[in-house]
Amino acid sequence: MNKKLIFFIPSIEEGGVEKNLFVVANYLAKKNINVEVLTCNASKSKFFDKKIKLIGTKNKFCEKQPRPIKYLICLILLFFYLLKKDSDKLIFAFQANIYAILVAKILSKKIIVRANSSPSGWSQRVVKNKIYSYLVNLADGVIVNSYAFKDEFDKKFKIKSKCIYNPFLKIKLNKNNNKNIYKKKFLKILTVGRLTDQKDHMTLLKAVKLINFDVNPKINIIGKGDEFSTLKNFIENNNLKDRVKLLGYKSKPYNFIKNCDIFVLTSKFEGLPNVLLEAQFLKKYIISTDCPTGPREILLNGKAGDLFCVGDYKKLAQYINNYNFNQKKILKKINYGYSKFNRFDYNFNCNEYYKFILENF
Repeated sequence: MNKKLIFFIPSIEEGGVEKNLFVVANYLAKKNINVEVLTCNASKSKFFDKKIKLIGTKNKFCEKQPRPIKYLICLILLFFYLLKKDSDKLIFAFQANIYAILVAKILSKKIIVRANSSPSGWSQRVVKNKIYSYLVNLADGVIVNSYAFKDEFDKKFKIKSKCIYNPFLKIKLNKNNNKNIYKKKFLKILTVGRLTDQKDHMTLLKAVKLINFDVNPKINIIGKGDEFSTLKNFIENNNLKDRVKLLGYKSKPYNFIKNCDIFVLTSKFEGLPNVLLEAQFLKKYIISTDCPTGPREILLNGKAGDLFCVGDYKKLAQYINNYNFNQKKILKKINYGYSKFNRFDYNFNCNEYYKFILENF
């Protein structure tokens, strides 16, 4: 009997989790592991290696459904798929981990899970914590993507997780990427991320009101999400339309990152934000919240960028206002971060995933 590795991710969207899914799944397929992906988003097949088979549903109606519906559909499909005795199967849950664990254990199948974001941001209820703690300990392996995340996760849920950094596939800039998208002289400030409460773009908008006019700031926000209307209304009601632009989703925002002066992250919680890795690789000055978890680790305790407390828009504005006065210090931080970037090496970290998979088959 052959062995199959089933990536379980009902809803493939546009974010760091998905980028890691594509990178890891494609690497494992190239290592001759029989990889399948169970999802409602069959249209994402173009991002996967040709060896990878997408299972689940190709129904376009299902693809347009919200996450909870996709979870239900894929859990039902997973249950019946695991009943087939055509091969040994290992489930690798990238999403809906607890539900996938339940299905796997009911059918006595092995499962590993990847936790994507700090539990500080989503596990505030005592009962929910206890249920999650019990179920996650039933998994055959748990992967997290930063050491601060690991410390927090292991202590909270009394588990021994495996930390593997996000494998960073180096950005190749073409001529179009090198073209400067800004036509005038601005202090170019950029943030990239889903427009959700977790990403807390409102902190950046509040900071904009405190940025000195003489630095001539231009703020671009890349992303889409359910907070769009809230952010748009704030921009209009506070007369910020000349300073702030909501640019929507960009599949490859590297041109914007490459040509910005300051990259900002305002998240309330993270795991290991991919977008900070992209900004650091492209040698950008980064200002980020010191949220759990990831930014402090990426920015090496502030030696590779500046950190501020979640929601502290006054401190963020202060860093931006001081940009022109701290050029030597900022350049030192940028160079230091880049010099330590090999921590996120693609081959090393992908191979860590490969070894972990083989240990659990």
